Amino acid sequence: MEAAVLIVLAGLFAVVSGVNDGGALLSTGLKLPSIRPAVGVLVLVTMVAAVPLVTHQVALTFVTRLASFHGPGERIAMALAVVSSLTVVTVLSAKGRPTSLTLAIVGGVSGAGLGWGLPVSGGSVARVVAFGLAAPLVGGLLGWVLIRLLVAATTARGLRRWHWAGFLVQSLAYAANDAQKMLAVFMVAFGFSGAPFAYTSLAAVLFGLGIVYGLPKAGRTLSREIIVSRPPHGVSAELAAGAAVMGCAGLGMPVSMTQAIAGALIGAGVAHGGGRVRWYAATKIVSAWLLTLPASALLGWSLALLVRGFAGVELP
Repeated sequence: MEAAVLIVLAGLFAVVSGVNDGGALLSTGLKLPSIRPAVGVLVLVTMVAAVPLVTHQVALTFVTRLASFHGPGERIAMALAVVSSLTVVTVLSAKGRPTSLTLAIVGGVSGAGLGWGLPVSGGSVARVVAFGLAAPLVGGLLGWVLIRLLVAATTARGLRRWHWAGFLVQSLAYAANDAQKMLAVFMVAFGFSGAPFAYTSLAAVLFGLGIVYGLPKAGRTLSREIIVSRPPHGVSAELAAGAAVMGCAGLGMPVSMTQAIAGALIGAGVAHGGGRVRWYAATKIVSAWLLTLPASALLGWSLALLVRGFAGVELP
């Protein structure tokens, strides 16, 4: 029963990840016709399925370093982590404050793990939070540099080639980092520790379905909310966010691609004058980020205590 519930939640989590992240990943290049949405979705799905076969260190961080999901009731604890993260993201999005599903699941895993009595590493949680804060800052700095280089040295035709390069880098980085939160939930649900192609493919297909569902809203995501965007801003943001997130993946630290993209867009916008940045919208998004992790952790912890008490499960 526990496994069946978590398997359903894992599938839902993958679809919601597509809806939540897909628009941000595609929207930065919508003003350039070089990559059609269908091609972009296919590239993302392929990367999400294939990259974990090479490295899945970020997925292991979720299930072994933040909290160790190897004890009794591990599936229940992970299910509660997923429920808490989806709840917080849904509530904030309904209030017009789009946020990071990665931050939410980090908080949910930590809180539910603590509430269920699983070993939770405070040091690992602190490191993940530190990297999460650093990623958009690094993305912003790189975006500020890259927009200047692109404008100075690239023609319109060259910008299309850079757009392809930026999208591929961004997609690879997402698959090596942010997307592996889906694989982590599947690991606990199905009880495996590697990255079997059957499961990475399943997660990727469900993720792709979520992207397709959310595509009509893609044009209203980060690229329009944060800055008055021109094609060079989007290309710079792809390259900058991809580089920042890839660096974190190499250290096994989960960070949010949407946060890195937002930081890169702000950096690119500031390079052409702060007036191009919609600071009110940026402030709303940042405030939602700051609320997401602690809210998910508190909800996960509360749900774990409630379920444990109802089921009469004692702390180990």
